[in-house]
Amino acid sequence: MENSILVIDDNADIRENTAEILELAGYKTFMAENGKKGVELARLEKPSLIICDIMMPGLDGYGVLSLIRKNPQTENIPVIFLSAKSLSKDFQKGVVTEADEYISKPYEEAELLHAVAMGLKVEN
Repeated sequence: MENSILVIDDNADIRENTAEILELAGYKTFMAENGKKGVELARLEKPSLIICDIMMPGLDGYGVLSLIRKNPQTENIPVIFLSAKSLSKDFQKGVVTEADEYISKPYEEAELLHAVAMGLKVEN
């Protein structure tokens, strides 16, 4: 069974570039342009992993993570936060809210793929 990844980001370029990197690495991807659609897509598709931007209008990444963790169908899906915010305070909040990984933008392709592999518990 191939691993599928949901990419949630309000920035179309980042969302599409991230999905392209993942697809080239052999992952099936789904994309959502905001938190609300991302949560709906997670419930529908039950991806193997979610990559989610933190700062989005409406439902932000913390809200997405909270809703994902409260739903029995999605509560065990690993979540990687992707954000331009690189302050340690934000990192700590991400860890406290049970994100599985936190990557700061801009990120290196290898960094993204490593985090995904770790999130999926796949050997690099």
